[in-house]
Amino acid sequence: MTRRIAFQGELGAYSHQACIESRPDHEPLPCRTFEDAIAAVRDGEAALAMLPVENSTFGRVADMHYLLPASGLHIIGEAFVRVHINLMALPGTQLSDITSATSHSMLLGQCRAFLGEHGIHRITGADTAGSAQLISQQTDRSRAALASELAAEVYGLDVLARHIEDEGNNTTRFLIMSSEPDMTRRGETEMMTTLIFEVRNIPAALYKAMGGFATNGVNMTKLESYMVGGSFTATRFYADIDGHPEDANVGRALDELAYFSSHVQVLGTYPADPKRA
Repeated sequence: MTRRIAFQGELGAYSHQACIESRPDHEPLPCRTFEDAIAAVRDGEAALAMLPVENSTFGRVADMHYLLPASGLHIIGEAFVRVHINLMALPGTQLSDITSATSHSMLLGQCRAFLGEHGIHRITGADTAGSAQLISQQTDRSRAALASELAAEVYGLDVLARHIEDEGNNTTRFLIMSSEPDMTRRGETEMMTTLIFEVRNIPAALYKAMGGFATNGVNMTKLESYMVGGSFTATRFYADIDGHPEDANVGRALDELAYFSSHVQVLGTYPADPKRA
């Protein structure tokens, strides 16, 4: 039976590209929402889910930090995808024909210089691949889409201009999720561990909880806070650290974190993507 990997969006989306690059042995399964992609794994419709968590230009993906802890899934890998933005239109169209470009608002905002130079009006679409699909289904040669080269291939469009993004290092980080955890040491890179925690309501609890990582030499590559339950006093923290929970120094740091926290949940342990560097 062919294994499948679920992602949010249409075929040709950057999440689809992440699936192909990271898990070429899995059949991509497009889903309408992030919740649908998670449910596809929980229900056995897909073996894995590819979920974006942060972008180097725009920061974290909205709602993902709320979805992950309650998803019932476990992180078994990560994937970094370079976001190259391309202008595409109906076959035979010339760049000089284009007067408008449709895409997700984030992509439109990342191509201001190119679009302004060519006098191309920006039109906000639902998403990137969906915009490419929309352009492929109409006949107006003055309209174009901004999306991945994969989207142009999927929907039979000509790429009129490649890599037109303003920033030269725009990258999205994805997490690969499974219904079963994998705590084995694997891959050729160092292991990473992702967790969430809520500190106890005592003075300097966060400072003390973080002290265990410093004194044990554990590198924390990411720490973000967000409110839970609509309360200004209930704060949850999301963290990525270098190492495996079975490493002696990581184990000691996690023990100290647990002492000063009311809740700690390890979301997964996985090899660092070589592109992380």
